[in-house]
Amino acid sequence: MDVPKKITCVDCGQPAYRLTYPPEDGWVVGDYVAYRCSGCNDRWDLIVNEEDAAEQPPSSLSIADEARAILQSRIDQQRPNDSN
Repeated sequence: MDVPKKITCVDCGQPAYRLTYPPEDGWVVGDYVAYRCSGCNDRWDLIVNEEDAAEQPPSSLSIADEARAILQSRIDQQRPNDSN
C-alpha cells in the first residue's frame, strides 16, 4: 500500500512532508508514519489504518516492489553487455 509523501497540516493548512522512510516490504496496517509541516513545523504521527488499505487498489505495487522491478530490469539490461 502507498502512503502519501505529502499531506495538509490541519493546524495551518500548509503541506506536511513525510519523515518516515517506507519499509522494505511496504506499508501495512498499524505502521506509524511521521510528517513535518513546512508552515508551522508541527510534527504529525499517523497510523496506517484499514481505511487507508481499503482505498488502495488490490493490484498496486508497493514502493519496494517497484524498486525491485527497476533493479531487475537494469540487471537484465547489463547481462547481455557483460558477455561482450
